Amino acid sequence: MSPTGGTTSERNTDLTYQLQAWNRRYKLGKVFDSNSCFKLPNGADRAPNASWVKKERWDALTPEEQEKFVSLCPDFVVELMSPSDSLEKTHAKMLEYLENGARLGLLINRKQRQIEIYRPNRDVEILDNPDTFSGEDVLPEFVLDLSTIW
Repeated sequence: MSPTGGTTSERNTDLTYQLQAWNRRYKLGKVFDSNSCFKLPNGADRAPNASWVKKERWDALTPEEQEKFVSLCPDFVVELMSPSDSLEKTHAKMLEYLENGARLGLLINRKQRQIEIYRPNRDVEILDNPDTFSGEDVLPEFVLDLSTIW
């Protein structure tokens, strides 16, 4: 993916900050920003805008594996659409994350002021202009304040 513009980058920073603040409090895993590349089980290289890996899965990797592109799919992935992103391609990417082991996915479409929630074996849930997003059982007690993202 090419670099984003200033507005998308600033909002992505806030998104990652909120996830990291929650993780520092609960210490349940590791948070990654958009510079982290994951080698999915299907062989694809993906870099979600923000992601989280459960502590046990991260700790199962060797220090050498942790230093490289990480060979696993994050438990939680977020894609924050920039103006140049294709909705069709972003939908496909979200489904690919699920097919490769993601337990929860969030697609934020600022232009439409919608979020799409992706869960294994369930239909995609679309919410119009929500104030918050809950991390459900994947990220207990995590609540993303979307007012700073819109």
